[in-house]
Amino acid sequence: MSKEKLLKEIVELLNEYGSNSSINPSVLEFLEETDLVEIKKSLLESKKHHLDDRQWLESFKKEL
Repeated sequence: MSKEKLLKEIVELLNEYGSNSSINPSVLEFLEETDLVEIKKSLLESKKHHLDDRQWLESFKKEL
């Protein structure tokens, strides 16, 4: 996968939280593809925890 495509996917993941984030493409000069893959993995893991937390909170809402 290209570094540009990974950067685009990272920005899309960041924007799923309601912000309008952007990352200057010049950072690609300083990051390796493996770095970008790890950032993407971290964001996906964070998203998973966010969804798990939301489901957990929703279970309390249903009990009330």
